[in-house]
Amino acid sequence: MPGPISQFIDHHYRHFNAAALVDAANAYNKHLADGGVMFMTLAGAMSTAELGCSLAEMIRQGKVHAISCTGANLEEDVFNLVAHNHYKRIPNYRYLTAADEQVLLEGHFNRVTDTCIPEEEAMRRIERVVGARWASYEKIGRRAFPQEFLYEILLDGSLEEFYEIDPKDSWMMAAAKKNLPLFVPGWEDSTLGNVFAAHNIDGRLKTPSTMKSGIETMMSLAKWYVDVSPNQSIGFFQIGGGIAGDFPICVVPMIEQDLRRPTRLWGYFCQISDSTTSYGSYSGAVPNEKITWGKLGPDTPSFVIESDATIVAPLIFAKVLGL
Repeated sequence: MPGPISQFIDHHYRHFNAAALVDAANAYNKHLADGGVMFMTLAGAMSTAELGCSLAEMIRQGKVHAISCTGANLEEDVFNLVAHNHYKRIPNYRYLTAADEQVLLEGHFNRVTDTCIPEEEAMRRIERVVGARWASYEKIGRRAFPQEFLYEILLDGSLEEFYEIDPKDSWMMAAAKKNLPLFVPGWEDSTLGNVFAAHNIDGRLKTPSTMKSGIETMMSLAKWYVDVSPNQSIGFFQIGGGIAGDFPICVVPMIEQDLRRPTRLWGYFCQISDSTTSYGSYSGAVPNEKITWGKLGPDTPSFVIESDATIVAPLIFAKVLGL
């Protein structure tokens, strides 16, 4: 029996973007019920929007089987875990002057829409812990992906004394406990990516190759897809646009066209985005465009919900979870 949120959605969400939400959620459930798995992508600042409150349970209940995310989403969930009480919310952010923004900078608060991340309690706290881990790996000549370092410090209790939220609301903690396959394209475009570069520039680290590269990330994704897809259809649930989505969806044509190995197309597609279709906009491209690139097929269940993912994604998750 569906829970009250699902019942509310089914009764009220009948047309336009609301109906697309229902259709996408129902197709998500059908994809899983038919034996498929779901690949999810996280763009924007979904971790600072605290998507972990709903995404963590999706991971725990086996409704998400792999994730591609930006370096920002990777780290900002962990920042929130250890510094939540020090964040500053600014509901009237639309009315800030340039001088107001300068005051925030001088107070070491970095603003993301209505939420300011505290530099010392979030970024520097994690830098000290993960930086030591980078150095220890370099010392023994060991290499790893960005997410592997964070998984390690989450699982070994290195951050536990700093927790300021219930760790059940951290999607990274849920992912670490499941050793969820995680892919982080363009990690250097993130706070910790910048920190890693700085450590190599100033000599605290001497081997940038301690961090595995973007090409190795694509190779790792290709291996995962090739291992899973023969036995299970893989769905693609995209939150926002950008590299988090662009990078992984290309793995199918790469395998098919560049490696010249027959492979299964993505078996479900949904994108939540407020990016509208325009000339050359990949984030706003309709799903049918992806057919021409060998990513989706004419019969792939495909959905676009043109709305705010911070509102839509938790509702879809609630319906998938039967809440």
